[in-house]
Order: sequence, then C-alpha cells, then structure tokens
Amino acid sequence: MSDDTGLDEVLDTQERRRADRRDFLRYAGGFTVAAAGAALVSACGGDDDDDGGSSSPTPTPTPTPTTSATSGISDADILNFLLQIEYLQAQFYALAITGSGIASTLLTGTGTQGSVTGGAKVTFSDEVVGQMAREIAQDQLAHVEFMRSALGTSAVAQPAIDLSVSATSAFSVVARAAGIIGTGETFNPYASDENFLLAAFLFEDLGVSAYRGAATLIKSSTLLQVASGIMSTEAYHAAMVRTTLYTKGSTNPGLITRADGLSNARDGYDGSSDLDQGISNRGDASNIVPTNDDGLVLGRSFKQTLNVLFLSAAAADKGGFFPNGVNGAVKTSDAN
Repeated sequence: MSDDTGLDEVLDTQERRRADRRDFLRYAGGFTVAAAGAALVSACGGDDDDDGGSSSPTPTPTPTPTTSATSGISDADILNFLLQIEYLQAQFYALAITGSGIASTLLTGTGTQGSVTGGAKVTFSDEVVGQMAREIAQDQLAHVEFMRSALGTSAVAQPAIDLSVSATSAFSVVARAAGIIGTGETFNPYASDENFLLAAFLFEDLGVSAYRGAATLIKSSTLLQVASGIMSTEAYHAAMVRTTLYTKGSTNPGLITRADGLSNARDGYDGSSDLDQGISNRGDASNIVPTNDDGLVLGRSFKQTLNVLFLSAAAADKGGFFPNGVNGAVKTSDAN
C-alpha cells in the first residue's frame, strides 16, 4: 500500500507553500520551533487582551502556558487535542490520494505513538473531486506541520488510528449507525468518489465544530489567531465537501440521504440535542452552511468531539477511529 511518487508530489507542493506559511508564522507571533524546543510556552504565556487589536501580536516571553479557568487545561493541551484530529484527517487524505500515509517524522511526540490501520488510494472517476481531495490533503499536511512546529517538544505523538475496511471497522460502525449499510455489511470509503465524499463529510464537519468549541477556551490571543485561521480552512473544506455532495445529490438523492444519516449519527453520539445538520434542503434554500437561527455553526466540547471520534454515546477512553485512545490531557468522552 505505497505510492511514494504520489506522496512526493504532495510534499513537493508543500515545499512551495512553505515560504507563504513562514510569513504566516511571523504574522502569528513567531510560532516557530525555538532552539530549546519551547515555542509554545512563549506563545501561550499570559493573556494578551491588552494588545489593542494589533494584527501582529508579540507573544509574551513567560514560560508558563495559560490555563483555562473553566476547563483546567492549558492552551498547549488544547492545541495538542486539535493536533490529533489533524493527524486523523491528514492520514485519511494522504492515503486516499497516494496510497501512503504522511511522513513518519511527523508522528513522533509525547505519549504513545501508534500506527494507521488500513487506508487505500481512491481511483477518482470525477477529476474535480480528485483535485479537491489533493488540495485538502495539502492543507491537512500543512496543519500537522504547523501545529507540531508551534508545540515544539510539547507535541503529542500520533495515536493509533483505524482507517480500515471491514464489517467492524470505524467507518463501517458509523455507516451502520447512519443507516448507510446493514448488519454485517462493510462501508469502504475508498471504493468510489461518493463514498470518499461521505467519509470526508464525516471528518470535516466534526473538525469545524471541534475548533469552534476550542475557541471558547483559548486564552492566548496569539494562539486564538492560529486556531481561528485553521478553523477557517476547515470550514472551507467542509463547505467544498457539502457543496459537492449536494450537487451530486441532485441526480442521486440517495447520496443526500446518506449524508443526512451521518449527521444524525454524529448527533446520536454527542448528546440528546439535535444540533448537527445534514445537507437536505431548508425549504427553498440549500443547506451548504449548517448554521443555527443566529447564523452560527455548531461548536462541540472536547468530550463531545471524542464521543464522535470514539463512536460512543457512553463515557469512553478509546474506540472508533482511535482504538487505543488519544494522547494528551483530554482523553475521555461524556456519558450522553
């Protein structure tokens, strides 16, 4: 299951984008790996509320990461939690477009490092979908690189990830909960453009809601700029996927039904409130952007996000796409 040439193309493209990202690193307050590997602590030290709204904040050089008064976790803990979602997405897209995962040098860190089970190259029949997949893969790889650079030696390792295809794999479990497949059947996200888009829909919407929830806890204004920037990218990805599913669903209504089923499954895992939205029509309008009556997107708590990732409505510390759990300070889901 390797295609080094395809992955090299992704990495080459990333190299061309690094100069732009370095400019952004400077803009975000110098989030680079310091010689001592202490980049994050300088960026997360203290509340920057008195920066007067400057577009180029300078991180305060205190060596203590800020801690959320409401959550008891630091900004570094928050970024590490989000990094593991980026690991999951980056691996899925890299495998789907090349048949190979991301570089092993990007997987190390604190905690237990795990491997990826499964994954395969998708033979895209629609070149537009293939191009979109390659673009998202580049962005997700950039997120992993950037966040690891921001965290330095504080970065957590990639935990074990299940992207396999079997009747009991994470993809099949959630597809069964969504009503896409029946008992004992298998969902293969790599088998077609449509299946790939459904898997991408599952991850992208979840990523946006995770960043939205995290934004309420981040204390460092510098880190908040970084997280909001990545969340904006994730929102673009989600909109691209939702638009493509909606467009294809105009001639294949069953595709919209399956996407709505995945939305309902996410809702079933994360609590009793019906907040997640599929892509069905809203009267005479589409539902590309899933907002509430105030025009705001859903935000999930860390624990609710883990409910969906673990594919469990019960309190759990592992399961689903992270069969051995996650690394870092936030490890358990809620009992819903």
